[in-house]
Amino acid sequence: MNALGRHVALAGFMGAGKSTLGPELASRLGRDFISTDALVEERAGASVAELFAERGEAAFRELEEQVAREVLGRRTPAVVEVGGGALGSAPTREALAEAAFTLLLETTSEEAWARVAGSGRPLAEDAERFRALFDERQSTYEAAADGHARDVDGAILAAAGIRLAPRTEATGEAIVADERVAELHAIDATHRVPAGEAAKTGAEAERLWQSLRLERGSTVVAVGGGSTTDLVGFVAATYLRGVPWIAVPTTLVGQVDAAIGGKTGIDLPEGKNLVGAFHWPERTVIDSSFLGTLPPAELENGRAEVVKTGLLAGDALWEKPLEEQVRRCAAFKAAVCLRDPLDRAERAQLNLGHTFAHALEAASAYTLPHGRAVALGLVAALRLSGLEDLARETKDLLRVETVPVDPGRAWEALTRDKKRRDGRVRLVLLESPGAPRLDVELPDDDVRRALEALIQ
Repeated sequence: MNALGRHVALAGFMGAGKSTLGPELASRLGRDFISTDALVEERAGASVAELFAERGEAAFRELEEQVAREVLGRRTPAVVEVGGGALGSAPTREALAEAAFTLLLETTSEEAWARVAGSGRPLAEDAERFRALFDERQSTYEAAADGHARDVDGAILAAAGIRLAPRTEATGEAIVADERVAELHAIDATHRVPAGEAAKTGAEAERLWQSLRLERGSTVVAVGGGSTTDLVGFVAATYLRGVPWIAVPTTLVGQVDAAIGGKTGIDLPEGKNLVGAFHWPERTVIDSSFLGTLPPAELENGRAEVVKTGLLAGDALWEKPLEEQVRRCAAFKAAVCLRDPLDRAERAQLNLGHTFAHALEAASAYTLPHGRAVALGLVAALRLSGLEDLARETKDLLRVETVPVDPGRAWEALTRDKKRRDGRVRLVLLESPGAPRLDVELPDDDVRRALEALIQ
C-alpha cells in the first residue's frame, strides 16, 4: 500500500513528533499540512487544555472525531496530524482506512515523556499515568498503521511503499528474476529473463505474457536491476489489464532510482523506453545485501545516479556511506514521484542528463551501460547549464570518457526523446545545485555539439 491519491495521516502518542515532522513531510510531498487539534481549537474557540477542563474529555473526543472525519473526507490529499487519542474512535479509524495511508511515528514512552513533560497537556501531568496510557494505546496504533517511521525520509519511503528490508519480505505467485542474479543468490524464480538491457524487448515481454498463469489478484515479483524491474513492471501493468507487482532491485542503479516511482517500459531500436506504462509497485523491497556482490563497474553505474540525485537535491550524497546514499536517494526520488506520479510537471527534473544518456545508449545498440551513459549525460547537461567548473568536477568524479558510437544515430535517437514537445527537445538543466530548470529549449546546434563532445 502507498499514499498515492490518499491522505498521509500521522498517528502516534503525544510527543511522537507529529507536529514537528508533519510540516516538513507536507513540504516534501507538496501537500497541505492539517492538524486536527488545531482545527478543534479553532472551531471551539478554546485550547485543548481548556476544552478538557471546561467540557471534559468526552466532549473533546466528540469534536475531535467530527473534525477528523471531515478532514479525511476532503478529496485533495494532505498530510494530516491526528491527535494521540483520535484512533480510539471507531468512526475515525474507519475514515482512516478508507481515505488515508496511516503512518505511525515510532517513539518510546521515555522519549515522549521527555518531550511533553511540563507542557500543560491534560494527559501529560503524571509520568506513571502517561506511560500506562502509552502502553494501552500501542495496539490500537499498530492495528491502524499502514507504515512506520521515525524521520522524514523514513516517512516518505513508507508512504511510497518502499521498505529497506530482506528480500524475503517480497512474496508472490510469480517470481521473475535476472538470470545472473538468480544463479548468484539461489533465487527460486518461476521465470528468468536475460541480464541487463537485453531484457527490455518486446520479445521478452511477449514471452512473459505467454508464460504467466495468474489471476487478477496475483502478484508478480521482479528481482534484478533496473532493466528487470522496468520489464516486469510493464508486463504486470498490461497482463490481465494490470496485476500487482513487487520490485526487488538488486543493483545500485535500481535501488536509488530505476525501481522507484512506477515508471515501467521496454526499448525499441529507435529509442529507449519508448513503450511503457505507469504502474506503481505494491511494494519496493530494498535489500542492501545485494550490493555486496556487485562488481565495481556496476557500483560505478549506480554512482552516476547518486551524483544526479545529489545535484538535484543540492547535497553531496555521493560522499555518504553507501547505505545512506541508497536511503537518501530513494527518499528524494520517492518524494518527487509522489508529488508528480504521472510525470506531468516537476518529475521531469529526474531526467537530468538522461536525454543525452538515452541517445548514447540507443546509438550503442544498448551495449553502453546505463550508468556510464548517465555520467556522460550529466557532463553535457552541466556544460549547457553554464556550470563548467561543476561539469569538470563531475567528469573527474565519475571518470567520464567519450564513447565510440555513430553521431548521426545518436542525434536521431535524441530527437525522438520522450520529453520533446511541439517537435522540439526539452532539456533539464541546473541553475545551481538544488535548483533544476525544466523544459529548457536550446538551439539544435548547441545541443548537437554537446552530444558530439561525448562521442569519440
